[in-house]
Amino acid sequence: MTTDLVRFDATQLAELIRSRAVSPVEVVQAHLDRIEAVDPKVNAIVSLAPDALAAAKAAEAAILAGEAVGPLHGVPFTVKDSIDTAGVLTQHGSPISKGRVPEADATSVARLKSAGGILLAKTNLPEFSYWIESDNLLSGRTNNPWNLERTPGGSSGGESAAIAAGMSPLGLGTDLAISVRGPAAQTGITSLKATHGRVPMTGIWPRAPRRFWHVGPMARSVRDVALAYSLMAGPDGADAFSSGIGAFQPGQPPQLARPLRVGWLIEPGFGPIDPEVAATVKAAAEALKSVGCVVQPVRIPALEQDFALDVFNRLHVMEMKPAFAQAVAGRNEAEIYLMARTMLGLPDTSMSDFIEAEQAAERLRDGFADYFARYDILLTPVQPIPAQKHGVSQFTINGQTVDATYLQGSTVPLNLTGLPGMSIRFGTSHDGMPIGVQLVATWLAENTLLHAASLLEGVSPVRGLHPNL
Repeated sequence: MTTDLVRFDATQLAELIRSRAVSPVEVVQAHLDRIEAVDPKVNAIVSLAPDALAAAKAAEAAILAGEAVGPLHGVPFTVKDSIDTAGVLTQHGSPISKGRVPEADATSVARLKSAGGILLAKTNLPEFSYWIESDNLLSGRTNNPWNLERTPGGSSGGESAAIAAGMSPLGLGTDLAISVRGPAAQTGITSLKATHGRVPMTGIWPRAPRRFWHVGPMARSVRDVALAYSLMAGPDGADAFSSGIGAFQPGQPPQLARPLRVGWLIEPGFGPIDPEVAATVKAAAEALKSVGCVVQPVRIPALEQDFALDVFNRLHVMEMKPAFAQAVAGRNEAEIYLMARTMLGLPDTSMSDFIEAEQAAERLRDGFADYFARYDILLTPVQPIPAQKHGVSQFTINGQTVDATYLQGSTVPLNLTGLPGMSIRFGTSHDGMPIGVQLVATWLAENTLLHAASLLEGVSPVRGLHPNL
């Protein structure tokens, strides 16, 4: 069973540990062995938690003593290296933060630990969590375990690669515009960006623009994502955005007296979409129809009126540049990588453009409110293409050439509006790369969202597939 442990999801591992079929020490050691075997190829892990095995031994003793244990007791998890971990390096993917060791855990980490989870390792990211590929001057480039010539995405690409490769069953990433959902799609795993404020951002950098940042769970099953979310959600008294409205309990579907109403949308509103990605979204729509959902193609006029990516770019540059400037002040240029240089070189947004962008964001919120008055779920692409090769800055999609930021075209509307969204694999490209779809629900409707994702997971043609490393 030891070799199978790295393919079991966190929920099953927790069940095996509680029943004493395996020990926490066996589970943690199996994942450490997996890291040693495959991470030299993938480069997802930037540092190991020095006390992981000691924590596993303590968890084993608690089981043997018959103590009451939490839902993640003895289960290892990994954390993106922008999220603070007490006593464990948190370096933000930059030489500027090299050697930084926080004194306290981020709220999200502390809550997983309180449920019995064992911090195993920290995972790679782009410099300051700020790009769609996970590469930096401090810990280098992370590769996609499905094809080492491809990227696992960013900014939570190290986390997605670690989970896909069996180095971790469960992890935490952050999301400003795409960063838990895109990497999940590129590596064939599942992730959740909850309603903005549902999970506190305390202990995570950067915080600006805080109204767009999220922290979310990443895993290989919907039930793991649901469990982690249920443990992480709720106010912590420090992040003023965090709310406790509408508690979520995993495994409890929404109480509806009718079938789920699902609209699916590929274009327009998101930019060009690759035919294989479009076909996967259509297949997912048909699959939801087959399990009793009412499914229809839709259009959302607000997405066509205001291109969300353009709105986002006008807003976040003005808010993010000061944080970057402060972070690199007085530092040697050799310590500053691509995205910090790029951000600092961008022109400031004029106040009139900023105000117009704010109004456009309000129009988008109103457009989604109108949509969700009639539907429960929106089904879209996660990103317009499967995982791309490293370092590509332009793509030609359906005859249209776009820059790499267009990968965020269908995910960034959810950051602008605060809507919850999930990424779940549902297809495979002609060259063997995972293709994900995005499920979206109205604000605070994570229960409905996770229920829809569970239905889709149950009829997925690719469930259980993993890279051959």
